[in-house]
Amino acid sequence: MKRLIGAGLLIAGLLYPFAVHFGMAHYAPWQFGLLLGGLWLARALSAPRRPGSLWMAIAALVFCGLLGLSDSQALLRWYPVLISTFMLGLFGSSLVHGIPVAERLARLSDPALPPRAVRYTRQVTQAWCLFFLLNGLIAAALTLWAPLGWWTLYNGVIAYAAMGVLFALEWLIRQRVRGRS
Repeated sequence: MKRLIGAGLLIAGLLYPFAVHFGMAHYAPWQFGLLLGGLWLARALSAPRRPGSLWMAIAALVFCGLLGLSDSQALLRWYPVLISTFMLGLFGSSLVHGIPVAERLARLSDPALPPRAVRYTRQVTQAWCLFFLLNGLIAAALTLWAPLGWWTLYNGVIAYAAMGVLFALEWLIRQRVRGRS
């Protein structure tokens, strides 16, 4: 059930810009808030406690509650900014407290990372922080000043393409770094 809820949130996040763009003619903003709020509540109640998961769930539920109460089309467009803020908070806080996110992921395949790899994973986590900061700022600017079509194109296509490019670049750099070891 936990995986189904997580998959539901992932799919909702991926399709959200298109759902907003094409769904606003047929659905009220409070309905989007109700659906997202239901998914976040189910996740909060069923997911294991991880660092940051509770505050993210609470913030998302507050956002969904405000969306439901205000029934505001303008507020609908702030969800991608919220998600970028969550990701920036998650990656950024891991640089200060605990093990950086990229290091945690790297240790899944190699638990005994050498010091050089630990430094590298810290830099990768910093790069993702920069990405989520820029992504959130662009999404906010588009929310405030761009037509819905531009907002949908960026948040539904360009942001994910940029994420894919960053993944690919990091993978290529990692192969070079490994080759020098």
